[in-house]
Formats: sequence, structure tokens, C-alpha cells
Amino acid sequence: MQNPEKALLDVDLNSLITFLVVYQEGGVTRASERLGVKQPAISNTIAKLRKRFGDELFLGKRAWTPTERADQLATALGPALSTLQEALASVDKESVLPLTEN
Repeated sequence: MQNPEKALLDVDLNSLITFLVVYQEGGVTRASERLGVKQPAISNTIAKLRKRFGDELFLGKRAWTPTERADQLATALGPALSTLQEALASVDKESVLPLTEN
């Protein structure tokens, strides 16, 4: 069985953050504006995550509708990334912007 640290090292945190922002924004255009990256980069990241999770994650062309798997992933990731942000903010003098919408 793989140790927890190794499992986390095998995950691309940037991809998970990108996924969560696309999920929150409902599509690539607003997510790219929010993250300050170009739309193709977001699309490529989502394509890799689709392969990683074996699911389309989002359906539709303009407004992306999350799949059940995307809902599950966002529900699990939101609190985990918020906790990580809070931990970083508690030791960092610079303000960290929240990933989750309140």
C-alpha cells in the first residue's frame, strides 16, 4: 500500500485548484480570467484531470455542467484547500486570497 505522502506527491495541486475554480465559475472563460491564465491552459488541465479521474467532469460547451464525479471532487476538495490556505495564511505575512466562495 502506498504511503499517504507519496500519494499526495503524485497529485498536481495546481490542477486541482484549476478544477475547483472552473467548477465554481461554471466554465473556462471566467476561470481563466480569475486565475490569470489562458483558456487553452485551463482546457488542457481539465483534459488531464478527465483522464486521471476517468470521468468527463463537465458536460456542455459554454456553461459547463459538472458531472456527479465533479460534484464529489469539489465537495471533497473545497474544505481541504481552504484548510491548506488557512494553514499557509497563519504562517505567512502576505494575505492569501480564498479559493472557496463564502
